[in-house]
Amino acid sequence: MDKDLLTIKEASEWATQRLGRRVSASNISYLIQYGVVEKHRRNETTLLSRRELLQYYEAQDGQKESKRKEELGEDINWALSFDNLTEKERTKHVHRLHPYKGKFIPQLVEYFLDDHIDEFKREVFFRPGDIILDPFCGSGTALVQANELGLHAIGIDISAFNALISNVKVHGHDLLDLEKEVQGITIALENFLSGSNHIRFEDELRDEIKRVNDRYFPSPDFRYKVRRGEIDQMKYGAEKEKLFLEVFYRLVKKYEIQVVQEGSGTFLVLSQKIGARPPRFSATKTSEVLVPPQNIKKTPFLDKWYLKPARDEIDFVFSLISQVQNPDTKKILTLILSRTIRSCRATTHADLATLIEPVTAPYYCRKHGKICAPLFSIRRWWKRYAKDTIRRLAEFEEIRTATFQECFMGDSRVMGIFDELHQANPDFAGLAQNNKIRGIFSSPPYVGLIDYHQQHAYAYDLFQFDRRDELEIGPLYKGQGKKARAEYVAGISDVLMNCKRFLADDYDVFLVANDKHNLYPAIAKRAGMVIVNQYRRPVLKRTEKNKTPYSETIFHLRERKQYSK
Repeated sequence: MDKDLLTIKEASEWATQRLGRRVSASNISYLIQYGVVEKHRRNETTLLSRRELLQYYEAQDGQKESKRKEELGEDINWALSFDNLTEKERTKHVHRLHPYKGKFIPQLVEYFLDDHIDEFKREVFFRPGDIILDPFCGSGTALVQANELGLHAIGIDISAFNALISNVKVHGHDLLDLEKEVQGITIALENFLSGSNHIRFEDELRDEIKRVNDRYFPSPDFRYKVRRGEIDQMKYGAEKEKLFLEVFYRLVKKYEIQVVQEGSGTFLVLSQKIGARPPRFSATKTSEVLVPPQNIKKTPFLDKWYLKPARDEIDFVFSLISQVQNPDTKKILTLILSRTIRSCRATTHADLATLIEPVTAPYYCRKHGKICAPLFSIRRWWKRYAKDTIRRLAEFEEIRTATFQECFMGDSRVMGIFDELHQANPDFAGLAQNNKIRGIFSSPPYVGLIDYHQQHAYAYDLFQFDRRDELEIGPLYKGQGKKARAEYVAGISDVLMNCKRFLADDYDVFLVANDKHNLYPAIAKRAGMVIVNQYRRPVLKRTEKNKTPYSETIFHLRERKQYSK
């Protein structure tokens, strides 16, 4: 048995050699933490079974590979899955400044933008100094990778918040000023909380949760037994959750905590008020400084999805950000606060991406296999994300190239790109008008899959950005029916036809799409283009609940008239 046991480091090295891809110590620790393999101890050293690890990887990789090929087909470029990359590599530097549904990984963009060739990519499409366009910019992945590779880039997005994310990623910043403002806001927040019962309540609640979890849900033994069917986790968890609620309500009464907001539609628990809410702010363009609106708007999302203590802190931090003088620093702080409040929504960890019903008390968490609680304070997340944002911006600053990138908020179907560019950056506009845009790399919205404004409803509520949901192409709320598909074809092709006015004659267009409805041949035809190649890739690593792998296609389009010659 002793010969079968490995340390975490030894298991990492063994798995890396066995699988032919990097398996980090963190990957091994994750398997132990979530009860996938049993944890053994020798003195103070954590050990695991090589035999059990082998069984896991054989089941995962052997069955998955054949099943994936059966489900997705044989004409897949498996190298384009980038399945060998660690999460850290797929979310490097500014790519993880803010969560965003539906973004592609940077390595996929890099594959088509760089100057390498291989058995699938047999020619170079873009070279340093070229200009690329992403008319569905999203969170700016293509713009960031263009900068890394020495290309200029223009982005367009209908969402004001998306444009904000993209421009914060690609623009240069005064990080010393940012650090100063973060420090000042953090100290002010600590002082704001020092006069309340919130921190004492939160600290004691956390201690009580740890005590009950150590007793009833010891990690990783509990999850290991659940995985093997030795414990009915939902029945067992519900019993312990009910017992713990008695502790929770005792603490609520002890510290006189108001759990929910007035008018939220949820029952109220006692009362303690901390300060008045500051005024709301709005910005109609991402280049504008946030200023008070004429009429304060209601904030239904914030009223529903945040507990009263957290909401008080959100409003307090927002009031401080609104007073920051440097408009660029203010935008970064806005993004940090947005990322913070996204993590502090009053929901279960399992439902964070979907939001079913608000949660106002501790609960048994099936994701983590223990008692968890909704967040009553944003303090820890604010500090964590502020530090992480500064680090990521500094990392990107080290590799930044002297190229132009700009994302505009607007409708790609009608925007006069060079006019917008001239107003924002005359030097970039001159370069673009002389050389034209070399091509497009973009991932259009998938028909009937995501409501792109609604995924950031918390930010739109707090910062009062104008919403243009009605201009989204293929939103979830319109479904995937015949009418929705026809509107989608018209919308995407209208974008391509408008953008063609600004492209070089011999342009190359790459569109990443899961075209299960076979709409892109019609889109290409309507736009006066022809599909000259298709690269199919598997999507294997997904962040949402549904982990089922699927394939997507990178469509390579060229001008029909030009190509026919």
